[in-house]
Amino acid sequence: MEADAIIIGAGACGLMCAVQAGYLGKKVILLEKSDKPGAKILISGGGRCNYTNLFASDEQFISNNKHFIKSAFNQWTVADTISFFETYGISGKEKTLGQLFPDGKNARDIVAVFTELCADFGQQIICGADVTDIEQQEDGFTIGYEKNGKSKSLKAPKLVIATGGLPIPKMGATDFALRFARKHSLNIVETAPALVPLTITGKDEAWYTQLSGNAIFCEVSNDEISFEENILFTHWGLSGPAILQISSYWRPGTAININLLPGKNITDLIEAERRDNGKLLLATLFNRIYPKKFTDAMAKFLPVDKQVATLTKAELERIHQTIHLFAVKPAGDKGYDKAEVMRGGIDTNNLSSKTLECKTIPGLYFGGECVDVTGWLGGYNFQWAWAAGFVIAQNL
Repeated sequence: MEADAIIIGAGACGLMCAVQAGYLGKKVILLEKSDKPGAKILISGGGRCNYTNLFASDEQFISNNKHFIKSAFNQWTVADTISFFETYGISGKEKTLGQLFPDGKNARDIVAVFTELCADFGQQIICGADVTDIEQQEDGFTIGYEKNGKSKSLKAPKLVIATGGLPIPKMGATDFALRFARKHSLNIVETAPALVPLTITGKDEAWYTQLSGNAIFCEVSNDEISFEENILFTHWGLSGPAILQISSYWRPGTAININLLPGKNITDLIEAERRDNGKLLLATLFNRIYPKKFTDAMAKFLPVDKQVATLTKAELERIHQTIHLFAVKPAGDKGYDKAEVMRGGIDTNNLSSKTLECKTIPGLYFGGECVDVTGWLGGYNFQWAWAAGFVIAQNL
């Protein structure tokens, strides 16, 4: 046996697993298809890496089994993540909504914590390793892989698959975990891009193009959930934090609702102006609230060139509906190339929630994005990756 375990995937989950195994005196070897470890960590948050969220709990995750991650989050908490990175010189700075970024440091520093610890513990990271075969035997697993055109193999009693999901193929994302799971008759929850921009086509496309580049604070909702953050209009549709969040709950053919003025009532604002300055143009009122480009675009829907005193009851109702109940039916999404994460994945019913070991294949563990656990935007998915890596390491 070359090691106590082989870890396929040197991303957030795999790296944390290797380090935590090192603390316990266990030797692991990481096989990474890309030419460097932590490739997705390095691009997260524009290179700044939103590495956890102060408010992370099971409530911010989508899964067919919403209770599955409770055990992992009890074993490795947000406080554990903060303490871990502080130990190695990275303190967190909250940006917004609990999002924690390295203060004065960046994603490279996050990855360096893991690579340096792996070196200290003697955990080997083999990059450019394309796994070609996995054989299960009575005493463990034999992993065949290619590196620099040469076939090699490793053997260990335990195997961890933490190869991530399908987003950002140019960063080396593959369906390796899903293919392996299907081959071994494990159930897969239907996958789709998540935390992804949404596209608009047809008669409204020109309107979104006109608004391209404008960001507006809104409440975006559907029958399941709502988010209050910025949305960004683009020439092909909608993006921005609120849209990325709702995209994880959106399904093709369904609509989302946008409240363009959350926390206020546009009718009340108009009525106040009618009392104080009835000659005020609706466009002038809108320009106090929104970018002028947005007001100009709203002329397609609303009588922005009218004085507020002359607005009819029907027009007031239309203004209220448009501002507070702006319904949008997206044509689709921008796909895995623009998605932050993958929704769905390996069914959690295949795994022990306490250890993340596969119930039908002893010694095999799955962690991170390839599992049917999808967090909100804002550091939640990293917290799941760290927790999963820790939990698996305790059981190798």
